[in-house]
Amino acid sequence: MADQPNYDEVIKALQEKYDKIDQDTDDHLYGLLYSKPITYWDYIQTDALLNLQIQRTTLPDEMVFIAYHQINELIFKMILWEISQVAEKEDLDVTFFEGKLMRISRYFDMLSTSFNIMREGMEVEQYMKFRYTLTPASGFQSAQYRLVEFASTELINLIDYRFRKDIDRNTPFVHAFEHLYWQAAGKDHKTGKKSTLLVNFEKRYKDEFLRFMETYNNKNLWTRFKELPEKDQKDKELVKAMRHYDYTVNVSWVMCHYNAAVHYIESGIGDGEATGGSDWKKYMHPKYQKRIFFPELWSADEIKNWGNNL
Repeated sequence: MADQPNYDEVIKALQEKYDKIDQDTDDHLYGLLYSKPITYWDYIQTDALLNLQIQRTTLPDEMVFIAYHQINELIFKMILWEISQVAEKEDLDVTFFEGKLMRISRYFDMLSTSFNIMREGMEVEQYMKFRYTLTPASGFQSAQYRLVEFASTELINLIDYRFRKDIDRNTPFVHAFEHLYWQAAGKDHKTGKKSTLLVNFEKRYKDEFLRFMETYNNKNLWTRFKELPEKDQKDKELVKAMRHYDYTVNVSWVMCHYNAAVHYIESGIGDGEATGGSDWKKYMHPKYQKRIFFPELWSADEIKNWGNNL
């Protein structure tokens, strides 16, 4: 029959595909006869995803809090996925780099605007009740966010501002880890004793962090940028994308988080402390630690006033 489609080319392409991986094409074709058609809910794993929100209280707005943070973690995963492509790209060029940076920035722009859900989407009275069931847990313990930081810049830019002069690229990772800016939020500033918040976090993730720090030491976004030819490092659109990402992550998004925390913690209800017991204001506000991923792309005056006008 002349109107029947010819599958010869498709079959040939499938044979070539499976030959390359030492597979029998016939087996895979027979498998198609018995496999179920895909559905949206199976592909997305909707049922599993929607059953991950387990409340610790009977307060309705706790569901908002849980789902919101789970969405954040999914977005962090997408951000790390994009960063890894820049990190592993052999022939990195301006177009590819800028495109990935803007993808990542859009994710963080989304995270920034989404804080209105946190700020206006829960009743203060409910939050200030169910938050006590979270102690000593805290959003501080988002491991993926720490990975985003490690993958974005050289380690020295994440060191507590007070210790940067004593740490360089030859400093052992274990020593540098103890002086990361967020360590200060989990230690007693007088005794240096680590809080339960920090102890639990390190017990779960420290080994993974150290491996990741070493892996990205020579392929983080800042290092990869500096590997580009000099003319590419001066590309206006790429520099604009780098600055946008840096400011979005370390000022805009942080301040949205900070303002949401102020809204609840300083509401007059409760003890005014973070669930993990950290000095949350000095930990969160960008003007204190001056977290900057790409310092050479900012003027001395911009760095001096980092976050001061917010």
